[in-house]
Amino acid sequence: MPAFENFNVKTTIDCKQGAVRAVRYNVDGTYCLSCGSDKKIKLWNPVSGLLLKTYGGHADEVTDAAGSCESSYIVSASLDKSIIYWDVATGAPVRRLRSHAGGVRCVCFNEDSTVAISGGRDNAVMCWDIRTRRLDPVQVMKEARDCITTVLTNENRIYAASLDGCVRTYDIRVGELTCDKVGEPITYLAQTRDEQCLVAGCQDGVVRLIDCETGGLLSEYKGHRADDYHIECGILANDAHIVSGSSDGDAFVWDLLEGQVLQRIRISKNKYFLIFTYFYSIHSLLSGDNGGVVHSVATHPKRQEMVFARRRDMYVFSTDLQIEEEQL
Repeated sequence: MPAFENFNVKTTIDCKQGAVRAVRYNVDGTYCLSCGSDKKIKLWNPVSGLLLKTYGGHADEVTDAAGSCESSYIVSASLDKSIIYWDVATGAPVRRLRSHAGGVRCVCFNEDSTVAISGGRDNAVMCWDIRTRRLDPVQVMKEARDCITTVLTNENRIYAASLDGCVRTYDIRVGELTCDKVGEPITYLAQTRDEQCLVAGCQDGVVRLIDCETGGLLSEYKGHRADDYHIECGILANDAHIVSGSSDGDAFVWDLLEGQVLQRIRISKNKYFLIFTYFYSIHSLLSGDNGGVVHSVATHPKRQEMVFARRRDMYVFSTDLQIEEEQL
């Protein structure tokens, strides 16, 4: 087990797109995407904080986005019930896909980025062949009884988490569905790099580690607060630590095996409490302001780095003090 090093804030970015609904790294972690309530997606250099491109075309809030395996395309989901397939370089929408009966909550690519998979408030998971001009989904799965909050995929399986408290696994090879009941509404799902375990963030304020093969509960991680918010979680690149946001303005890092809290990151203080130390601290004490919900989390695919979304800001944290010098 690698030794744990504390995370420190490297970059704070005011995204200037209303509330940031989600943050995502591209496939190699060179860039990151922010999804905003202003109906736009923005492409950033997470180290320098440089805005590289803005993608506008949705008619409502953007809830999720994913980059293709070669970083040439982006697929985005929105509450306007559509998925848009974007050309990264030109910023133009290549295709707009509509079949969901409600807002689209999550989206991802398969491994070779030939199929986009989406999940929505209509309880449906849809698969889209983006190599063709076909505008209808090639497959629709409607087994869930509540909103789909996350879709994941690897070479052989599609995982779908839902607020009905179940993780559904669609085995593509044999055409089988397995339903693992967690018992609590699942707000987010992430998979370890070795594809052996799933990490499920639940609305009861517990992050659960689930075995992919058996569906058994392996461990639980507690300490953060979820309340009624959509709080995301993730696994760091070394597969040794789990991270989650929290409704009290903090983020938590746990040891995957031991389950103990290794670091509580006070994100709410990194901007407002340092710049407006006196005034904002007094105001917070009087009003009970908790500094905003840290709801979206993205972990770097290769190194000990992660990005958080809180209100209109994005925060990049890392353990490597040399990253900024090397990349700038």
